Amino acid sequence: MKALRFGSPPTTRAALVQDATEPQAGPGEILVQVHAAGITPTEALWYPSTHTKAGAPRLNAIPGHEFSGVVAALGAGAAGFSVGQEVFGMNDWFAEGASAEFCVTKPEWIAPKPARLTHIEAASVPIGALTAWQGLYDIAKLKSGDRALIHGGSGSVGVFAIQLARRAGACVLTTASARNKVFLAQLGAEFFIDYKAERFEDLAKDIDVVFDGVGGEILKRSWSVLNTGGRLVTIAADHNGAADARAKQAFFIVEPKQAQLMELAKMLDSGALKPVVDAEIPFDHAPEAYAGAFKANLGRGKMVLRVDRR
Repeated sequence: MKALRFGSPPTTRAALVQDATEPQAGPGEILVQVHAAGITPTEALWYPSTHTKAGAPRLNAIPGHEFSGVVAALGAGAAGFSVGQEVFGMNDWFAEGASAEFCVTKPEWIAPKPARLTHIEAASVPIGALTAWQGLYDIAKLKSGDRALIHGGSGSVGVFAIQLARRAGACVLTTASARNKVFLAQLGAEFFIDYKAERFEDLAKDIDVVFDGVGGEILKRSWSVLNTGGRLVTIAADHNGAADARAKQAFFIVEPKQAQLMELAKMLDSGALKPVVDAEIPFDHAPEAYAGAFKANLGRGKMVLRVDRR
């Protein structure tokens, strides 16, 4: 098969499409023929791309941990799915990714693909939607009537955070660039803050939940807008490197969870939740995508790699 692999040491400019041995589904595993995979260029520099779970150096990792495709084979004991079934999901970060014609996954990491979505659309969902779900619902305990500030509302996580926060009955404020104001209002943002022209501290007051997808100074300045009892979650502050103890506590990493994927699939099939694909990248151009050569069309949602090459 063809696969995209990071070089050694991995950098965003050293990914190469190479011939690779097609993986086999072991006990309790599922082999998926990949049709599309989400692209996260910064993945090249993440710890799981450079190290194994045990801490040893990891070489030539395959990126792209969210995908949509078709079940090609079932390992012994793998239950809940059938060969030929369309699925989507997210692999554990230390597993090989889906920027390849086949990947191995586990039943608890995938769900039936929403019938309403194409494979490209479905591959744009798992990481962003699961991150938003877990941050808002599981960690911050967002509830109806809360005021939620979503930083980076037009990003691959932000577009789902806005929709899920609004669906929970929260009043949604978001920061983004001015060109995305109408688009984000359509997703459910009630108050828009142009981060280039306005200081969110001057406009966002008495916030119950801050969902931070930006980090840096934005994260540091966000504590001041929380009300008494307010909660902040961030995906942009490395818990190992953050100097602020509060940031370490607020930081979380998304995990693949089937039950949540299945709930998201229901919302996607009903039209209550909308995927946002910014660009579709041909498989042969995957190295350029990870090198940053493809500019996002509008800076909204996710770039997705078309793996089936049709």
